Amino acid sequence: MHFTSEHRLDDGLVERTFTLGEIPGTLWTTGSAPAPLILMAHNNGLPRTDARLVARARLTAANGCTVATIDAAGCGDRPRSPAAEQARAELRRAMRAGEPTDEIFESLVGPLVANAVPEWRTALDALLTLPEAAGPVGYSGWTALGIALAVADPRIAAAGLFAGGYVPRAQREQAPMVRVPLLFLLQWDDEGNPRQRALDLFDAFGSEQKTLHANLGGHLGTPSFEREDGDRFFARHLR
Repeated sequence: MHFTSEHRLDDGLVERTFTLGEIPGTLWTTGSAPAPLILMAHNNGLPRTDARLVARARLTAANGCTVATIDAAGCGDRPRSPAAEQARAELRRAMRAGEPTDEIFESLVGPLVANAVPEWRTALDALLTLPEAAGPVGYSGWTALGIALAVADPRIAAAGLFAGGYVPRAQREQAPMVRVPLLFLLQWDDEGNPRQRALDLFDAFGSEQKTLHANLGGHLGTPSFEREDGDRFFARHLR
């Protein structure tokens, strides 16, 4: 892991960018004291510098956690994949035409999740060597990746998942193997995420402690208080 910049922010946080081989990432800390590590991931295709992700990360770090995110392959500062870009273009065309999109989503998101899991585990290996990061580890964000990562890596001790976005068949089949405490956020009127599919996924999770928070509104309408509830969720399970 090679740190490429460091900034002390107005709220007292330290924001550092890093590279890990070809993987770029960002780390937010309150200082050098060990704090529970939370991996924060956006739906693939959005960069780690996305304003909503940065805002969430800074608020969670200010609440006493170490927060890290990386750019997945083909997004942010990383080279674009021609196959993924073609699939995204076909997806946009199909959505405009009102055509079925499940198979296009599958061809796009399935490989992205499969490729992202080993990169996040590599990042986790490196992050846990830092004095600012401690286990147990939490995960927050992209549902498909969160499922796959929670199944693959026993260091993930709690997960907060956003129900927006397509979840590939492989991750729907993995859902019963997710055993960690779970907070599942659902926007009731999410235009890009069929409500019943999200409810079925929640029902399939194997966690003995799982909580569903559903709010009225579309994909970008998650109330700000859900982040505060998320921080309390992680405080219960990581400290």
